[in-house]
Amino acid sequence: MDLVPAPSGENPVKTPMVEVEAVDVAEQLNAEAVALEEVASEFGSDSDDSDGDDALSEDGEIIQFMRDDQLQDVPGACTLEEAMAYRKRLHDIGKAAFVEETLVRETVTAKKLCTAFGIKLPEFLDGAPDEAYHPLLAIAISREFSRRPKLSQYNTIDDAVKLLQEAKNIIVLTGAGISTSLGIPDFRSKDTGLYSKLAHLGLSDPQEVFDIHIFREDPRIFFSIAKDILPTEKKYSPTHGFIKLLQDKGKLLTNYTQNIDNIEANAGVRAEKMVQCHGSFATATCVKCNFKVPGDAIFDDIREGKVPECSACVESIATLKPQGLKRKRSSTGNQKDRKEFEDSSDEDDYEIPTPGVMKPDITFFGEDLPDEFGQRLVHHDRELADLVIVIGTSLKVAPVAEVPGILPRNVPQIYISRTPVSHTDFDIDLLGDSDVVVSELCRRAGWNLEHHMIPADEKVDITPVEGYESRHVFKVVGA
Repeated sequence: MDLVPAPSGENPVKTPMVEVEAVDVAEQLNAEAVALEEVASEFGSDSDDSDGDDALSEDGEIIQFMRDDQLQDVPGACTLEEAMAYRKRLHDIGKAAFVEETLVRETVTAKKLCTAFGIKLPEFLDGAPDEAYHPLLAIAISREFSRRPKLSQYNTIDDAVKLLQEAKNIIVLTGAGISTSLGIPDFRSKDTGLYSKLAHLGLSDPQEVFDIHIFREDPRIFFSIAKDILPTEKKYSPTHGFIKLLQDKGKLLTNYTQNIDNIEANAGVRAEKMVQCHGSFATATCVKCNFKVPGDAIFDDIREGKVPECSACVESIATLKPQGLKRKRSSTGNQKDRKEFEDSSDEDDYEIPTPGVMKPDITFFGEDLPDEFGQRLVHHDRELADLVIVIGTSLKVAPVAEVPGILPRNVPQIYISRTPVSHTDFDIDLLGDSDVVVSELCRRAGWNLEHHMIPADEKVDITPVEGYESRHVFKVVGA
């Protein structure tokens, strides 16, 4: 079940890390069970939820979401203008009335309406009757209705600067984009991201490199690319310096980082001000005996593309004598008879134990996030935060991607990244290299953000995005 905005009095559920844009249908339907029942009843469906689950999850089919700029490429999809109108209407009149006005009155098909809410039409439903799209639409409607609406009073650069100056408890949510200026690749950039370089591994999906089940089956896959994301030097970017500056000014409530490079610590962000949502390379743990070591103890092996072995396991195995080893069993499951032992070597006679693999303490897809994540967010930060700044992340990995929706809707939110997101409504979008954006914000706020990567004479041009009052593009003059 994904981490979604909890009703009053309830807490979000602790969940494994999953990809928001590729959610297993059965899991997603369970997460949206209430909405599915409510909307399905409006559709007049006489089938139960379990039937819908089975049909939709058959052959491991998945729900995929698409961006607004992809609508024009989908035959029969809503136009962007139609999609925006349907979304607004849903928020204005509520789910039940919206379903009555659209599907019950047959003013639009469920298939087309799915596209209005960003659902990529799955191939396995090609040629199916329109009713087959109802469960997908139920998910889409519930997902859209739970979205936080933009606060209309915040739109300009001056608004963003004033929010920075006046805020006292800022949550900063960061992703891989804040480290790319240091030469560390992000994951999803088209040509330079890590996922774009993994075709040679023969995986059906590049994110399988970080799938815990595949790691357990063959850790060599992960360690073949781990060196590319391994922190190498004690350096940090201007954006990391910006987070430290917020801390120094007593404004940083918590930095929730999805990054595993531990660079925030290099910048001086204190451990008590940071939650490493997906773990980090700072430590590593044996998958067999749970022996833990500092992360740099296995860095040499990682840099060479080797699978690091547990030294504690190696020592334990070295002390074992043949009588302490398990005898191999025959193919029938019985121990070998005496004649077989007489004809075999010692190596064949016993199962030789192998040392465990040292896994960096990063959170893989399919693993639970640290307890601290949910506990701190729900029981501490949610009631204190007065500003949210999301930097360098496309918010595609749940449950961290759901953080903006969990916080009180009256808390202003600023988004800083190269490209906007369409599945979350921020109050102000500041688009461009995060280092450039934060340095310009600091200049306008009268703050001194010192960093050798920020030129003393840097001038930044800011242009509004046509059609968006609150979206602005930052670009260094002459770049």
